[in-house]
Amino acid sequence: MIARPTTAGAAALLAALLLTGCMSSPAPGQRGPHSEGMSADQFGQTDFNRTVTLEVRDNLGSLYSLLDKLYRRNPREWRKTGLPDHATAVNRVKHAIEVRVPPSDMSGLRDIQILAVSLDPNYSGDRVAAFVYGLADTIIAAHNGKTRLYATDALDGQRVYNAARNVEAAAWLLASRRNNQGELLLLANEMSENATNLSFEREFGAIIGRLDLIANLLGENSRRIGINYAQGLLLFNFLPVR
Repeated sequence: MIARPTTAGAAALLAALLLTGCMSSPAPGQRGPHSEGMSADQFGQTDFNRTVTLEVRDNLGSLYSLLDKLYRRNPREWRKTGLPDHATAVNRVKHAIEVRVPPSDMSGLRDIQILAVSLDPNYSGDRVAAFVYGLADTIIAAHNGKTRLYATDALDGQRVYNAARNVEAAAWLLASRRNNQGELLLLANEMSENATNLSFEREFGAIIGRLDLIANLLGENSRRIGINYAQGLLLFNFLPVR
């Protein structure tokens, strides 16, 4: 038997339709929030799973932006690979991240291990590829090795928090680590009489902010489970049977 909609339910539906009608898309050329189209696997995701999935997606997007910027400021790095151009080098690193295959000269290493080697003054490989891959692998590892989260997944807020601190440390080292000649290992932010470029700092800040938010939400989610259970006992809430 199909239940007929109640007056309250009809009112809620009407309100939702009105709110949808009031929403406007960003003007052409204007940036705004973006989500994904519907897909079958989303039926296996809770609201929080969707939030975390979008967090990982946007953090990888920020890393890809950093990858492009770092290659532009340090073209010698992608030229070490023998690839024909900048775009090919960017796509190669993106693919490596998506399939989680580390740079060939770092086979057997993972996440923070790769990150540490990429910032070693003695490393002679493609430092940009290693640095960005190490950051991406660190973030993915903190999410149980996944970029899409489902109802059966359980995340550890401490690991996500640690990933945020690792990104923070990596950003600081990128701006300060030098080789034996006193030169920066990689050029990133620039502040001079001729130019000011803090776009790297903004991307790092966005990544750290997203990770910290998810870490805090994970801690709050665990706390609320216990509180909700205690409230149920206290208020003698019965569970629905139909």
